[in-house]
Amino acid sequence: MSASGLSCGFVGLPNVGKSTLFNAVTASRAPAANYPFCTIDPNSGTVEVIDPRLEILSKMSNSTRIIYATTEFVDIAGLVEGASKGEGLGNAFLSHIRATDAIVHVVRCFDSSDVIHVKGRVDPIEDIEIINLELILADLASCENSLAKVEKQLKTKKELQPVAAALAKVRDHLNKNLPVRSLVLTSEEKAALEQYPFLTQKKMLYAANVSEESLPSMENEYVQKVREYAHKEGSEVIPICAKLEEEIAQLPASERQEFLQSLGFAESGLQRLVKSAFEMLGLLTFITTGEIETRAWTITQGSTAVEAAGKIHTDIQKGFIRAEVVTFDDFVHYDGRVGAKAAGKARAEGREYIVKDGDIVLFLHSN
Repeated sequence: MSASGLSCGFVGLPNVGKSTLFNAVTASRAPAANYPFCTIDPNSGTVEVIDPRLEILSKMSNSTRIIYATTEFVDIAGLVEGASKGEGLGNAFLSHIRATDAIVHVVRCFDSSDVIHVKGRVDPIEDIEIINLELILADLASCENSLAKVEKQLKTKKELQPVAAALAKVRDHLNKNLPVRSLVLTSEEKAALEQYPFLTQKKMLYAANVSEESLPSMENEYVQKVREYAHKEGSEVIPICAKLEEEIAQLPASERQEFLQSLGFAESGLQRLVKSAFEMLGLLTFITTGEIETRAWTITQGSTAVEAAGKIHTDIQKGFIRAEVVTFDDFVHYDGRVGAKAAGKARAEGREYIVKDGDIVLFLHSN
């Protein structure tokens, strides 16, 4: 997990709208052009995850500043069939994908004679299978190399037998053209494979890129096909219009919500994308608020209070005494922490308390 809390790599065939979407969500100026291999070196940008709760709390606390949770997006070079064998830009993309927490696979779900398709036709399922196969082939080559090394070491290191067995299980699964994330592993096998970060083990989120003609429903026959495919492998689909997101990004921040509402949307595609990625990776945010700042902190679901304290500072974690917790709704309803306390809505929680999304936490600790 990146320091920002979440890092997503955008992958997809050339000319599916990947760089256009990246430009929109990062307000960056990654080149977007109508020819293959426009993106060679990966561009990256950090995006604030806008949470309306923080604005409300900031006003209540008279905070000097608001610090939102952030997500890093990485625009990874367009892949083509045969990339794992050196076609196109070859497998230079592998290290860039490996460094991310999740993969956002941008899939073209629109017809346009103005935008070249690398295969000469629009077929989202074929596009998905091309990318997935390249990732599987890259993992298979990596797995076979690792297994060969471990098998040589087995002669003198018998304790590596569980590692060899787990790698063989992964190899056999990949040979069936199946991603590692769909392989059922025991806790022992997961431990044995910890040092092998397979690409297809990462969670996949499909961004079905539609044209403005599909607004506001964002549904068409291509999107439906992607949904059916994703459902079979347990992945999520977020329909999104990259061109619309780019238009939104160019508006002043004060005008964006009104523009979205005029089109019938409650939130932007970026917000839906980030929310889905957070849920997919089992992430949530807790909040601290005061005169200095109101801030969202990203943690994994199931994190304890003492682990959450460590996200703020290791000294708070080491000197942890207790956490004073108020839900967002109670904080607002009772006009702040003092009112929540008076109403008996401020709870004193110990080290093992499981922090919930939206918890407003004050950590008490020794120096």
